[in-house]
Amino acid sequence: MDGENFQGLWDNSPLIAWIHNLSKNQFKYLKSKISEFDLGHEVRYIMMIYDNPNISQDDLVTMSGQSKGNIAKSLKKLEDEGFIKREINPENRRKYMLKTTSKGDELVPKVRQISRDWEKEVGITEEDKLLIERIKEIAINGMNLVEDL
Repeated sequence: MDGENFQGLWDNSPLIAWIHNLSKNQFKYLKSKISEFDLGHEVRYIMMIYDNPNISQDDLVTMSGQSKGNIAKSLKKLEDEGFIKREINPENRRKYMLKTTSKGDELVPKVRQISRDWEKEVGITEEDKLLIERIKEIAINGMNLVEDL
């Protein structure tokens, strides 16, 4: 492909369209590499829980930008498949703390390696670190902008 007209993107497409394209293709690559697991976007939640042990379901909703219903459905699947466990929060017995299981703990390094491999394949280099940090800042600004909407 020549890149001029690929997946509906053109030179005058907004930045967000290019970022969305990156996200979709990275996810497609990742999913092909972990096809032995029946995971879609739920893999993101495993990563978030792994990085934030004892996170609550409400915190996961806030961090992911997904609805409570979508998160609840995904967590049920992850729990049923043995990737996460819920424990009652001793400080608030109406809430659960989420943790990865050993199965979830084993998956995370694999996913991180696949992500590094994808970054290498698409040409992300050390020189891109400043750009990546700037995109993270913009993403955080975007989350803050819509937090109370």
